Amino acid sequence: MAGRGFIHDKLEIKFLILYITARVIEPIPFDTVLDLTMCDDGVDYFDFSECLNDLVKTEHLTLSEDGLYAITDKGLRNSRICESSLPYSVRLQCDKNLATCNRKLRRKSQVRASWEKRPNGTYTVSMALDDDTGSIMDLKVMAVREDMAVMLAERFRKTPEKLYSEIMNVLLSDGQDMKSEK
Repeated sequence: MAGRGFIHDKLEIKFLILYITARVIEPIPFDTVLDLTMCDDGVDYFDFSECLNDLVKTEHLTLSEDGLYAITDKGLRNSRICESSLPYSVRLQCDKNLATCNRKLRRKSQVRASWEKRPNGTYTVSMALDDDTGSIMDLKVMAVREDMAVMLAERFRKTPEKLYSEIMNVLLSDGQDMKSEK
């Protein structure tokens, strides 16, 4: 049974799911759709799951092999028509949650780090930082062990701007700092 929220039936849950998927910046997994949809106490898990599946069956949404949901043109058209049916307070909460989600998605796409084993047994760690206009930094470094490669990738993902700033400081320095250390 649904809680005490503004969403009262499955049709409204479908409107809410369409509203959300129309506003995310890239396809999202089930858990993210669920988290964003649970912004109202009137939505329960079982109704949500059924509505999400119905929207895929009716081709309002697509489900990729990777398990990511994306809105279709049909879904966008219907979302625009029906979004005013959603209670204003639900849309406000949704928009707030979507802003946070989209920031995380944008960050994830702008900060990338991976590693791969080389034939000689060492590892190449690839790190990239982009902004809205393109690449800011693309860096590859060698690590001698897998655990080091993993650690480098994780640390880069946490603070890529710090590494970028430190590299720029070293490259733009006049070299006096390095001479005084000798």
